[in-house]
Amino acid sequence: MSKETASKDHIGYARVSSIGQNLDSQVDALNQAGCVRIFTDKITGSRMERPGWDELMNYIRPGDTLVVTELSRMTRSLLHLLKTTKILETEGIEFISLREKIDTHSATGRCFLSMMGAVHQMERELKFERASAGRKAAKARGKTGGRPKTDPLKLEQARVIYENTTQTAAQVCKVTSIGRRTFFAYLAAYKSRT
Repeated sequence: MSKETASKDHIGYARVSSIGQNLDSQVDALNQAGCVRIFTDKITGSRMERPGWDELMNYIRPGDTLVVTELSRMTRSLLHLLKTTKILETEGIEFISLREKIDTHSATGRCFLSMMGAVHQMERELKFERASAGRKAAKARGKTGGRPKTDPLKLEQARVIYENTTQTAAQVCKVTSIGRRTFFAYLAAYKSRT
């Protein structure tokens, strides 16, 4: 990271988890926070490659302030949060998270950042524990999880309607309450058998 003189600019970072999601609300909030430049990624936080983040880290300078709308846009876990904030601190870069009202310009902000990171990690672990307990309880009752299997008689009924009427596949699926993917997979399997 080549760092020049301290510029004291607010630099924003926005991220969404998939291509279909929209960055507009984050970008609007970052603009309102006075960001002079905003870097973005449309990628899951669990992926290691974030080109927008890498570009931001090459651009931002000592004295600048990194601004995000919320912690989850920047980090994946408590460990990642702590590593990232340590890098920022080492580089002389302040940090603001708008949603959590964290501002590392103050000792209170730095302390609050550490507490919020711990709370986020605890929430993730509790969610995982609840999901795990739910799966164990379902397994104990003989349920294996996943989507329920579509009744083969219902699939055959849909095939007969589709092949013997003028109804489209979409209409047949709607009438029989069968998903299109499931229906077409059944049709393909049926044709391969005959």
